[in-house]
Amino acid sequence: MSADERLQDWRALALRVEAEVGKAVIGQEAVIRLINVALFARGHVLLEGDVGVGKTTLLRAFSRAIGGDFERVEGTVDLLPGDLVYHTYVDAGGKPRIDPGPLLRHRDRLVTFFFNEINRARPQVQSLLLRAMAERSVSAFNETFEFPHMTVFADRNRVEKEETFELASAARDRFMFELRMPTPDDFAIRRALVFEPRFHDVEALLGSVAAGLLPWQQLNDVAAEVQRCVRASESLERYVVDLWDATRDPARFGIRIDGVEMAHLVLAGASPRAIMAMTRAARVVAWLSGRDYLTPEDVRSVMPSALVHRIFFTPVYELRRAAIADRLMAGMLEQVATPR
Repeated sequence: MSADERLQDWRALALRVEAEVGKAVIGQEAVIRLINVALFARGHVLLEGDVGVGKTTLLRAFSRAIGGDFERVEGTVDLLPGDLVYHTYVDAGGKPRIDPGPLLRHRDRLVTFFFNEINRARPQVQSLLLRAMAERSVSAFNETFEFPHMTVFADRNRVEKEETFELASAARDRFMFELRMPTPDDFAIRRALVFEPRFHDVEALLGSVAAGLLPWQQLNDVAAEVQRCVRASESLERYVVDLWDATRDPARFGIRIDGVEMAHLVLAGASPRAIMAMTRAARVVAWLSGRDYLTPEDVRSVMPSALVHRIFFTPVYELRRAAIADRLMAGMLEQVATPR
């Protein structure tokens, strides 16, 4: 089978995963697509959303459709780095025991790792997760445990501020996307969520999702093939570099935000890793659309999610990040010249 034929088969599987997840989670098509993009671009995802919008259900549905093992950890202020690595207890015979913790117990079968309320965990715990995300491995018990197929998802508690620890810049930069999962606005979807009994039984809902659709052990190889097979024109490359420059000096591109002194807004623009991640994601969008070349729209469709959390403002404006960041993204999309 040629590379093109293999990618066509995998594209059909990827689109079927989206359809199956859509059976369990309705009104979130954009989020489902971008999680699928992150999966095939081999990037981690930071989820945003109110309590009870279905983030855990969404990730469990993806895990079921993809295959492999799923693990969930709850962020708490008393969580220690070791709690991710090992679990200590006293057995029925009164003897102390040590078992592998949530990061290690599945070994190379770990595919979906969900860290709920990551900002409730102390920085030491976040640092351990950061290494696991970067290297997809952890050293413990004189052994290196590898999880090459793992994708990390995390969400933040955005309501409560007590006993929370905001993610450091380096930690945020490790996430390919920051995705907002909103409460649906459409009346029909809201009515269905409230009044259709099937949405009240999560286990039955997840049971409606076809299981193990992907040979997940091949994800890394397929992702690499996608990157090799989707090409970019010279004008598209120039557009991506211009977007990168706009993250560092938005005023140069005529971007204006009311009440913001643009020359003093940005402390640090997007990193090379951020722009590489955005481009990887855009190639996956092109592949899912059945093309072997990039268009500006592919880049624009992933740019806000890939960069919104990776541009760092000066302290006076960082306090207003929630109000400014989206406006900056919109300004970049509007003002940076798009190639024809």
